[in-house]
Amino acid sequence: MTHSLVRGLLATALSLAAAWAGAQTYPTKPIAITVPFAAGGPTDVVARTLAEAMTRSLPGANVIVENVAGAGGTIGVTKVAKATPDGYSLLVHHIGMATAPALYRKLAFDPLKDFEYIGLINDVPMTLLVKTGFPAASVKELVPYLKANAAKVSFANAGLGSASHLCGLMFMSTIETDLTTVPYKGTAPAMTDLIGGQVDMLCDQTTNTTQQIKAGKVKALAVTSPRRLDTLKELPTMSESGLPGFSVSVWHALYAPKGTPKPVIDKLVAALQGAIKDPAVIKRHADLGAELVSVDRATPEALGKHLAAEVARWGPIIRKAGVYAD
Repeated sequence: MTHSLVRGLLATALSLAAAWAGAQTYPTKPIAITVPFAAGGPTDVVARTLAEAMTRSLPGANVIVENVAGAGGTIGVTKVAKATPDGYSLLVHHIGMATAPALYRKLAFDPLKDFEYIGLINDVPMTLLVKTGFPAASVKELVPYLKANAAKVSFANAGLGSASHLCGLMFMSTIETDLTTVPYKGTAPAMTDLIGGQVDMLCDQTTNTTQQIKAGKVKALAVTSPRRLDTLKELPTMSESGLPGFSVSVWHALYAPKGTPKPVIDKLVAALQGAIKDPAVIKRHADLGAELVSVDRATPEALGKHLAAEVARWGPIIRKAGVYAD
């Protein structure tokens, strides 16, 4: 055995020993959760609620949130992918983690290879909306109307890769009808124009739509969850409305950089599972119309399977629609 090989093996052993020792005392400094979007949005709210609860459930922790927005969330995700894998740089991201490989021609990270999975956090169902006065009063009336008037109907979304964009793609693919899509820079302006009657349709998260529905400013036709929601009990599901199996939710999950030591991941999994049982987190999600996952889904194994399935699910839909970002 050469001296250089011995030195290399010794250095590796020392590095592993140091990492293991650090894992046993973890955490000893603030843990930063990166949100790849601006402050104030749904993902930011989820991350800040989670950070507060993890601070309470992880002894010695001080969990903070850092917003790193830009390029549809890919800048923030890349930052965490390239961070030191020591458990102090984490990521909270939504369904965009699964759609990015199909949406972006050039991506500086691989969702399936560059991260350690910690677990799923929640599912945020969506609602299919039309402007008040729209001819259809249900999904069963809507589908034949759209097939006969596709060129006249405008379908708003909050921008390329947004939840509303993805829901729209799924809907059009399901009914095999292309509509005129109108992208906006965020949900707020899209909702404003739907309320004002400048656009006809929008599909977006309950966190963004429930208030407008209850105020009667828009007409809701269905929810995209597998079952009806407690917060909007009067709305049927898409399956009940004649589109069996149609289900879209904006799920959030927690990640760490690839190579983060397993003892650290184990502590973070325990902290996540403690957080989703925290009464303050449960109440906040109920107020938002979101649903926390069960403890068995807040695991690395469950997240890994879910992410792989979502990448496989959305890739063909996005590629068929021919939408890409540089």
